[in-house]
Amino acid sequence: MATTTYTAIVEKEGAGYVSLCPELGVASQGDTVESATANLKEAVELFLECADPAEVERRLHMQVFVTRFEAAHG
Repeated sequence: MATTTYTAIVEKEGAGYVSLCPELGVASQGDTVESATANLKEAVELFLECADPAEVERRLHMQVFVTRFEAAHG
C-alpha cells in the first residue's frame, strides 16, 4: 500500500483541538493534539478510500508552505 506525507495544522479551540490537512481540505478534531492528529489521519484515509479519483485530484494541493512571520501592532 502506497503512503504519502501530508501536513497537519492543529489549533487549540475551546477545550479541544481542531486539525486541518491543507493539501486536501480535510479537517477533524480531538481532545488532545495527539487525538486531533490521529483523527485527522483517519479522516484523510477515509476520504482517500471513498472519494472519486477526480475529486482527490481536484482537491489535492501538494505545495503547502507553513511559515511564521512578525507583524507590528499596537
